[in-house]
Amino acid sequence: MTDVFGDLVGQDEAVVTLRRAAASAAALLRAGEAAPAGDTGGAGPTDAGMTHAWIFTGPPGSGRSVAARAFAAALQCVHGTGCGHCPGCHTTLAGTHADVRLVVPDGLSIGVGEMRALVLRAASTPSGGRWQVVIIEDADRLTEAAGNALLKAVEEPPPRTVFLLCAPSTHPDDVSVTIRSRCRVVPLRQPPAGAVAEVLVRRDGIAPDVAQWAAAAAQGHVGRARRLARDPEARQRRDAVLAVPRRLTGVGAAFDAASALIEAAEAEAAASVAEADEAERSALQTALGAGGTGRGAAGAMRGAAGQLKELEKRQKSRATRAQRDALDRALVDLAGFYRDALTMALRAPVAPVHTDTATLAGAGAQKWDAEGSLRRLEAVLECRTAIGANVKPRIAVEAMMLSLWRG
Repeated sequence: MTDVFGDLVGQDEAVVTLRRAAASAAALLRAGEAAPAGDTGGAGPTDAGMTHAWIFTGPPGSGRSVAARAFAAALQCVHGTGCGHCPGCHTTLAGTHADVRLVVPDGLSIGVGEMRALVLRAASTPSGGRWQVVIIEDADRLTEAAGNALLKAVEEPPPRTVFLLCAPSTHPDDVSVTIRSRCRVVPLRQPPAGAVAEVLVRRDGIAPDVAQWAAAAAQGHVGRARRLARDPEARQRRDAVLAVPRRLTGVGAAFDAASALIEAAEAEAAASVAEADEAERSALQTALGAGGTGRGAAGAMRGAAGQLKELEKRQKSRATRAQRDALDRALVDLAGFYRDALTMALRAPVAPVHTDTATLAGAGAQKWDAEGSLRRLEAVLECRTAIGANVKPRIAVEAMMLSLWRG
């Protein structure tokens, strides 16, 4: 087995930074000290020291959460190196370590109540004698109040507690300036397709030619490349998205294409959350006495309406996020198609993202020329931005389809 950083694809500089920090953290433990706190705003990506708060930034698929979990495992490693096979490494990567808390937002945001409870638990002494580690995926989804609750903990960190935040960037829209100023930043880059293909072959046993195709089609996103290589349904959904440019023959066709894209995203999202929703509902009903007999059980179920309603609210929020994530994946594929058309119109010496639709992209390049291809690419990117700003997905997608048709 490789060490804990083996799955961090194409991020050599970041791995060097994290290895050095893990070694420094182990030295602090041997000396009986805690991680130093304070303003680390000027710290560079190759600084060797350990600190109490980190931000992992990079584009989708760069491995922000992978890097955070790997670093957490290295901090819990009994050897202080992230060996990958000791109990500390194994339980951290498996998500069962008692001193590692992972926050993955189910819905569109992380609320203040959840953050306050997390900060309170993180203040406890590590049961394993090493570190309390808090990993916050999608830290850009913190509400303002939740960010303030986290800021208080980051400003006055408990001894032996380390905060690991994952966000697309350090822009104030993603991470507040005050939190950013107290964290060390580890920038990640989009991994090259060759590196993604290599890990698919080595770790997942995927055929080299399939791995190369999936890595290119996923545009450096490791998780998406794995889905495309292994899931026939994911490939079918991608094929349907890449057929959109051929379908845009008029206003009616544009609205039909928008409806098809939205409905496909809704179906994919519903399928992805259905099992978890049913398991949560069943577990809650059992905990509340469903199936029991007697007046006590019946009374408990009558008083359970509020808890069931709250669960349904959380599940609805999770479904909304799943739908937007599915739609965003489709838009990334569509943007890749128009990017191919643009590079072909410009005769740029770069490989296409979608090799299997290169002929169609070439025909589009001849029909639209570089300016028309660029306008269409911008329409897709503007749609992503609009949905990120909470514009109704259907409205944003319909506007995009009309722009793609008009050119």
